[in-house]
This record gives sequence, C-alpha cells and structure tokens, in this order.
Amino acid sequence: MKRSKRLHILLGVLAAVGIVTFAVTQYEEKQEEIEASGEVVLEIDPAAVQTLSWEYDAETLAFHKDGTWVYDTDEAFPVDEERIDELLGVFEAFSAAFIIEDVTDYSQYGLDDPVCTIGISTGDTDYEIQLGDFSTMDSQRYVSIGDGNVYLATADPLDYFDAALRDMIDNDEAPDFGTVEAIRFDGDQTCQIAYQEYTEDSSYTYCSDDVYFIQQEDAMLPLDTSRVEGYLDSISGLSLTDYVTYNVTEEELAEYGLDAPELSVTVTYVPEDSEQTAEFTLHISRDPDEQAAAEAEDGEEDETEEEITAYARVGESQIVYQITGDSYEALMAAGYDDLRHYEVLTADFADVTGLDITLEGESYTITAEGSGEDKTFYYGEEELDIADLQSALEDMGAASFTDEEPSQKQEISITVHLDNEAHPTVQIDLYRYDGEQCLAVLDGTPTSLVPRDMVVDLIEAVNAIVL
Repeated sequence: MKRSKRLHILLGVLAAVGIVTFAVTQYEEKQEEIEASGEVVLEIDPAAVQTLSWEYDAETLAFHKDGTWVYDTDEAFPVDEERIDELLGVFEAFSAAFIIEDVTDYSQYGLDDPVCTIGISTGDTDYEIQLGDFSTMDSQRYVSIGDGNVYLATADPLDYFDAALRDMIDNDEAPDFGTVEAIRFDGDQTCQIAYQEYTEDSSYTYCSDDVYFIQQEDAMLPLDTSRVEGYLDSISGLSLTDYVTYNVTEEELAEYGLDAPELSVTVTYVPEDSEQTAEFTLHISRDPDEQAAAEAEDGEEDETEEEITAYARVGESQIVYQITGDSYEALMAAGYDDLRHYEVLTADFADVTGLDITLEGESYTITAEGSGEDKTFYYGEEELDIADLQSALEDMGAASFTDEEPSQKQEISITVHLDNEAHPTVQIDLYRYDGEQCLAVLDGTPTSLVPRDMVVDLIEAVNAIVL
C-alpha cells in the first residue's frame, strides 16, 4: 500500500514538472520565436542617404550630405567619402543569420544599453540601428533595427562603426611614382636631380645603371640609382595618418616649423596610368624647439638615443601630420653624399678590358681577351682566375666622403681600362690615411675614405696573382 502511494506521488510530481516545462516552453515560443534566416532584413540605398551618425565608446559622430559629405561639428574637416560609402554599404543589404521575433526583454541581448547606436536618414525614412552584445556561442552580434525583432548579424557592423573621427579624415596620399623626370630639394640648400637615360657616349658616367644626375656648379654628377629610388620609396611609403591638425593656421605652421620648412621635396613624374606630367611636393620639419635644443647640444657627448618629433605637409594641404623619427631622418638624407655611389669603382666589371697596377714600386699589367662576361684574363701568358681581384674591387666602398688631399704614402694604384669610348680608363689611387682607413682618389680627385681592410684585401688579391 505504501509502495503504491509513493508511486502515485512520484507520478504526480513528474506530471507537474511536465506541465510546468510545457507551459514555460509555450511561453518562450510565444515570446521569442527563433527561426533560422540568412535573408536580407534591411535595405538602405546608400545614394539616398542624407545623414549618418553613430554613438560609440562615449563619442558621437554625425555627418550630412551637402553635395559632398560634411562633418556636422566642423565643416572644415575633410571627410573621407570612400569611408562613408563603406559604412553605408553595411546596410545596403543587411542580412541576419537568425531572427528572434517579438522580443520583450532586450537586456538579455545587451540592447537595453547598446554598445553602438547608428542613425541613418534618407529624408523620407529615419532608421535607428542598435548593436548589442556579441554572442560568443554563435560568434555574431545582436542587432535591433527597430521592428521589434532582434537579429544575429551575419557580418558585425561594429567592425566598421568602431571608427573615431581621425578614421574619417580624407588623408593626403603620397603617390607611387611612375617615371620620375626630376627631383628638386629646397631648404637650407637647393639642388636639382635630373633623369637622363644612359647612352654609350654619355660624358657624365661610365656606369650603365646611372640615370639620375645632380647639378653641381658646371658638372653633372652621377647618383646611385638604387639610393635615389630608395629615397623615392621613402616618400611613397610615408605613413600620412597621424594628423595634428586638419585646418592649419599660419600660427600653427610656425609652431610645427612648416612656415619655413627644413626641406621641401618636389618630384616631377609621369604616373604609370597617364601620359600627363604631375608634381608632388612634400614639406618636412622637425619641431622647432627640439631642433634648436639639438643644435645647441651638437658636439656634446650624449649616450641616450635622441628622440625626434617631426611634421610633414603635402603641398598646400591644410592637414599637418606627425611623422616618425625614422621617416624624418630618411627624408632629410637628401644630399649629394647621401645619394651618390659608395662604391669606388662603379663600372660594370663586364666592361673591364685590362688593369695596370702599381704596388710597392712595381708595375703589373693584366689583359683580357673576349667581350662582356665571357672575357678571359691573363697575367703575361698565364690565364687568371680573376674572381678574388674582381670581388676586392667591386666590394671596396666609402665609409665617408672627403675632398682632403693625400699626404701619406700611396698603397696601390690601379688604372682600369674599360670598353667605353667616352670613358676608356678609370684611375684609382689609394693612400694611407690612418690605422683604420685609406684615402681613395678617383681620376685625380679625392673622393672618400675606405676601410683599410678592404684595401688590404685588394693588395692581397693582386699579390696572389703577381707573386
């Protein structure tokens, strides 16, 4: 009897639980009918939108269209129209992975206090779109578009609307230069670099790679093409994103040192997709107070790494950018000694037809037969492996440049004969200078100090042939 009673009680409890569960389920299904979707739930034509605003992370940004997009708070702000189009594109065909219908409790989706509220108006229709919590289970954002439902977005609008004002500026851009015709530097010193294709009768250089030349007095001096192109790359790759003002005044230009820039670079070029010549000008200056302090400390020993605050401006743009110290130093390296060849011998070794060498009072002659890279070199009648001597000549480069005349013993002298009518020979004389460096004199003109170990390598390569 007791057993039967317990069974009836247990059955009653189970029935009660079932009734409650059924009631709760029915209630939840009535309150929130969840259905798989994936279909478009909101369509706003970007071309019809007249105003756009959003509030995120305690900042509200608002823009309106007046022919072009305008920042409500300051019409002088240069708005990036492509970025606006990107934001509006989110809702051009907004789709949901799931629809939660007839929601009564928005708090469980984070929509009682949205992380971001977006306002869009076409003039005829106003839209308020709220972004709630991120569903970690579904890896999707809860979104309300004001129709009583909550949606799990297939793409998170916050990936686009977490933008601050500086993300909306239409920054200047340095171009990718196509064919560069000229580069002009203005500042403490003014100079011009010209582009000129190499020809065999060029009187300016015997290096076939040389196409950039700098005018100094009455001479056109060749520059290292790779260094010039590296300099141009430092302009093209400049990060113009960290603006300090977007509507600069005359007073601010002076504050940033850009009223009289340290350096202005103007590149004349023909873009790859155009036949029209274009110009791009960049102004660079270091913070004036910092620059004055650095000049006052010049020559003093300081083991701490110098911090550089520098600014840049494109042409007459109203935007001034702060640039990194590394970028500033790369851009200021615009002198002849920064862009010239560091190699002592710049000729292609394939053009070398012979060498006359003077070492320790003795003279030696190396000849060649054949042409180009297929030549065979001889010392007397002995065929040579020229590789070590070639490497020693090609690797010898300047540690610094100088016009100081030699005052010590000559270490070695080499006359390089070339297959070049305009420049049949190059004379390289190397003199002692100090324990670590030698003075290189090229065609009678002192040019650079080279590491002594490079000269030792050259002498040893010669001795290996002639001794």
